[in-house]
Formats: sequence, C-alpha cells, structure tokens
Amino acid sequence: MTQSTENMSGGADEVVDLVVVGSGAAGMAAAITAARHGLTTVIVEKSQFWGGSSARSGGGVWIPGNSVLRGQAPADDSEAASAYLTSIVGEDADADRIAAYVDHGPEALDFLIDNSALDLEWVRDYSDYFPEAPGGRATGRSCEPAPFDARALADEDLATLHPPYMKAPLNVVVQQSDYRWLSTGLRSWRGPARMLKVGARSMLAKARRQKLLGLGPALMSQLMIGVRDAGVPVRLDTAMTDLITDGDRVAGVVVEHGGTRSRLLARRGVVLACGGFDNNGAMREKYHRAPSSPEWTMGAPTNTGDGITAALESGAAISYMDDAWWAPSIPLPKGPWFALAERSLPRSLMVNDRGQRFMNESLPYVEATHAMFGGPYGQGDGPAENLPAWLIFDQTYRNRYLFAGVPARRPLPRSWLRSGAIVTAGTIAELALEIGVPEHALTETIERFNANARTGTDPDFHRGESRYDHYYGDITNKPNPSLGELTKAPFYAAKMVPGDLGTKGGVNTDSAGRALREDGSIIEGLYAAGNTSSPVMGHTYAGPGATIGPAIVFGYLAALDAVDRSPGGTA
Repeated sequence: MTQSTENMSGGADEVVDLVVVGSGAAGMAAAITAARHGLTTVIVEKSQFWGGSSARSGGGVWIPGNSVLRGQAPADDSEAASAYLTSIVGEDADADRIAAYVDHGPEALDFLIDNSALDLEWVRDYSDYFPEAPGGRATGRSCEPAPFDARALADEDLATLHPPYMKAPLNVVVQQSDYRWLSTGLRSWRGPARMLKVGARSMLAKARRQKLLGLGPALMSQLMIGVRDAGVPVRLDTAMTDLITDGDRVAGVVVEHGGTRSRLLARRGVVLACGGFDNNGAMREKYHRAPSSPEWTMGAPTNTGDGITAALESGAAISYMDDAWWAPSIPLPKGPWFALAERSLPRSLMVNDRGQRFMNESLPYVEATHAMFGGPYGQGDGPAENLPAWLIFDQTYRNRYLFAGVPARRPLPRSWLRSGAIVTAGTIAELALEIGVPEHALTETIERFNANARTGTDPDFHRGESRYDHYYGDITNKPNPSLGELTKAPFYAAKMVPGDLGTKGGVNTDSAGRALREDGSIIEGLYAAGNTSSPVMGHTYAGPGATIGPAIVFGYLAALDAVDRSPGGTA
C-alpha cells in the first residue's frame, strides 16, 4: 500500500538522499555510484543476508566493450554489440535502452572497478549464446570474478554473505572457465590439468590461511568492499513495506525491522533493486504458464515481488511478467540442479511425454525452456506442449562425464533414484515403461538420433551446428562434439522441469532506469534495476552474465540520474 506524506502524523524517522532497496548487484552498483557522487545513501535488505540472487549465481558479467575485454579478448566494437542485441531481441528491442546499455556499460564497470575491489577476468571462448547472429561473437563477451580472499571482509559481513546455491568446501573455487573442462573428466588433457589447477589453488590458499570465494560470492564480496568504503550502511532484516509519495513523486519508503515500522524519506528518490517474484507462488500462478513453481527457482528465498507490487501501486507499468530467466533443471531431493553442460554432452538427448525429441538440447537455457513449454517463449493458456520432459543418456555417458556434480563412473546417489528424479533401466523399452512414454516412439527416436550421430549431423534440430553448442561439448568426440550414440546399458532418464535463475518481468523503465507509467510518462523519484525491472534482453538472453551485466549498468545509470536531480524535484 502506497502512503502519502500528506496524511502522515509526525515527522519522518530519517531522511537521506537515496534509498536503495535490495543488496544484489544492481543495488550495490547504484549505492556505490550515488555515494561516490556525494549522495547520502542507504541500502535496505529484507533478508538476513546480503548479496541477493547475485551471490547465488555464477557471477558472470556480460558488458560488451569493457576494459577487461579490451585487455584480454579479441577486439570488439559497440556497433557490433548493438547489432547483436537488436538482432536477437527482435521486434521487442528498445533502441534507447540498448544504446544506453552498450554505450555506458564500459564506464559503469570501470567506475565500479575504481571504487570497489571488483576484479574480473575474461571467460575465454565462452561464446555469446547466438554467435552466428549479426554481431555475435564465438569468443564471447563474458567476464567472471577472480577468486577473492574473504578475509578482506569484516567478520560481520562474511557471516551475513548470502550462502551460494551450491556449497563447496572452503577454498575449493571452481570458476566458469574451469567447469567446462571438469565436466568432460579425463576425455582430454585439459580435464586433469584443470583438476590440478583447482587443487593447487586450494592447497595454496590453505597454506596462506586464505578464505577463497568464487563465482557469485566473490563478485558480491568485491562489490561489498566498495559499499563499505563509500560509507553506505546496509540494513539487513529490513523489509520495504510501502512506498511513500508526495503528490506524483515517490519520496521514500516505509520499512519494517524487528516488528517495528519506520519511515525513510529520500530527497533524490528510491531505487528498487530487490529481485523478482521467484518465490511468490501466487504471482507465478497469475503470470506464468503452468508448470511454474518456487520449488524450482534458484533465486533468493526472499525474492517475493515486493518491489514490483509496490511500483504497481504507485502507477508503474510492467511487462514480460510471463517470462523468466529459465534454466532446465533436474528436481533433485535437495533442490533443483541447473542442467547446463549435461544437455550438451554427447550420448544424451531430451524427449517429451510422447517419447519424441523437440529441440536442439544444447540450446541456451532460456530458449531451451521455452521449447519445453512449446515456444516461442512459453506464452499460452493451454498445457505446456513438451512437459513432462526427460534427459536420456547411456552408461558410456556416465563413464565419461560429470553429471549433476557426480564424477564419471561414480554411482548416482540412491536418494535421486528413490525420488524418481533419476530412472534407470536395462533397455530402452524398459526405460520407456518406467518414465511413461510410448515404447515404440522412444525406440524410434533414439534409433534415428543414433543414425544421425554417426554422421555427426542433426537434420531435425541442428544440434552441434552453433559454436555455442560446442562450448560444453566433448572436443574429443568425433565428428561432432555435441552428438553421440546411446548404445550402452544401463540407460538413464533424468526428469527435467522448468527451473529458473529468477523471474524476468518487472517495472518498465527508460534508458536512465526511471520507472514509467502505462502512457510512458516518468514516475519522479522512482527507479528500478535488476530483476525488479523489465529486461533490456526482451524474451531472450545474450550470453553468460546477461542478467548481472544490465543490473550493474542500469543501477549505475539510475544513481547518476538521481545525482543530477534537485532534491525533491527534477533535473
């Protein structure tokens, strides 16, 4: 419920220049930028932890043309990046927002590098998700955080860093650039080499008494150093319950901490950067096509759509609410496993409940899940066309490759089998019976797939034709790193569900991150960034880190706009 300053009794509990709601990448980028430009700034965070979904992620950052890429990757230019985004987003492309993202992305990242401990590396050859599209790059535009020694954090901050989605032993840091080779085990010299690299890194860290973090925890810790150095308080366990308005302008927030509500007025505005509605079952039921469940999300548990709901009550327009940053996942007993490399490795394929293939299994994960729903991006009121779905593979696959974190040749946990997430059988016919698909259809599907795999082609869905398909493939598998026959029993089926990294829909914003009404007019004093805002990517996904990249850039741009505003008014 939105509150007005006119009908409040008493004065405000506190007044600052800018209130940032949420402590993920978008929120921290906005807070650091605002504070370093002289604004008194505060971050309020609903969770008992800071870092949000960004801390639970792989930590990738997709910002074309940034200084890290200029120093480490093949040459790129902003025209190619703009052409690429415009091409893949298609008719939904917002030229102004794309231009703002591409043109200001490098300066935003450089500002954060200069004003935090941010330390990024190019993820060599991690392809854009559509490298054959105009402006696409097979060598990739993604960066990831270097391993970070958490001793640089204050003890209190280390204790309240959001736990990663998948826990790892202390100092065992597996970067995105490592995982590609670890997934193929001993198939090439690169697998053992990476194992040695990860082991040596861990042993050296132990000898130095370090506390190494990687991926999302490293990224957010590096940004937290910047937040602390800028003098920005981070108030945990502090939920925004309402926006405060002054006429047509958003003037602050009502927050609740420990059962007590207070008012926090903001002279320059409020930045909503508190994630999507990942864990709000009612909102998923309202906006998403079934099946969609909080049980399958990897987003932060406190992402329940608070920012989107508050913005709606203030007159904001929303869009893309039917979509998400989908991630085909295996519903394991302890939570969904994001099947990334698993779908691209040879000797595997996916089928629907009719026992038929329905897509190139190596597709980027958002597009792969759209195909599970029936495409083009999951719209429609009827039942999903290709769910339930199963990832089918054979024993040779298990003998060669990492699967859901389990090394090659090691038996899969019995709890996975008992739960029904994984099914095994001695023949394809028996497997079909176990998973409830037509025996003849599954047999015919695999026979056709095997015949094509022997020639290294996939005339049905073109798997292995894109350079992206090969990134998580097996380079020793000939003639196609992405294709291989399923011949060796026992055979396996892994249940696949439409998991997600977070929801995609949110508040409509302009190129400065300002919230917009349905008529396109600006709601003064209200900004949105990250998954609280509608995506610059439209219904697609440009490459690894294409959620965190825009979150950082539009958090930065929102703060700069607030800096340029007069207190309580316009520029």
